[in-house]
Amino acid sequence: MNDRPSGRQAVSLAGPPPAPSGRKRRSDGERRHRTILEAATSLATERGLEGLTISELAAATGLTKPGLHAHFGSKDQLQLAVIEEAAGIAYAQVTGPALALPEPIDRLRALCEKFLVYAQHTFPGGCFFAAAAAEFDTRPGPVRDRIAMYQAQWMTVLTDVIAEAYQVGQLNPLGKEAAQLAFELNSFLDLANAAYTLHRDPEQFRHARQAVSWLLEQHTPRR
Repeated sequence: MNDRPSGRQAVSLAGPPPAPSGRKRRSDGERRHRTILEAATSLATERGLEGLTISELAAATGLTKPGLHAHFGSKDQLQLAVIEEAAGIAYAQVTGPALALPEPIDRLRALCEKFLVYAQHTFPGGCFFAAAAAEFDTRPGPVRDRIAMYQAQWMTVLTDVIAEAYQVGQLNPLGKEAAQLAFELNSFLDLANAAYTLHRDPEQFRHARQAVSWLLEQHTPRR
């Protein structure tokens, strides 16, 4: 099976999206393809990747069902293309801008803050990858593997930035491995996303920001 249905290489959350590879689509076809993927990515956070239907996409994009079928050879290819679209959005809104900052402690704070903004405002169903992971965590196959890859990349990004902050003395490890602190910070982010998605209460993000600030304060070296 072709595991790059969108015609792009897999995006890395730790680096810039690669340039498109292979045969270029005509501009009209590319714009139509992007329209489909944007609509599908948004719908997937509410309906689930399995819940995506050609009928719903046709209604959301104004395209015909035969036109939609022509873009994707199978449901797996559609789902994988949607995951790549979501990864590009996450890079553009969260990891890309955060990792561009010069200091590791600033990068870490920005990763947390930008994730919370993304979770509240980007998709109607909250964080795309949290929703997709809950849907596919027990389903073996290429879709689950791609979701797991991006979840692992996110944790690697957090862990690496924390390790660098330890190394330059911007955070005190307090006997805690970088991966452990990354796990604790991500737990606050995940809980805020899940609670907001269920209750639509923006206070969840305020609680998460306070928790992140408190935890980082505990690891800030005392001068």
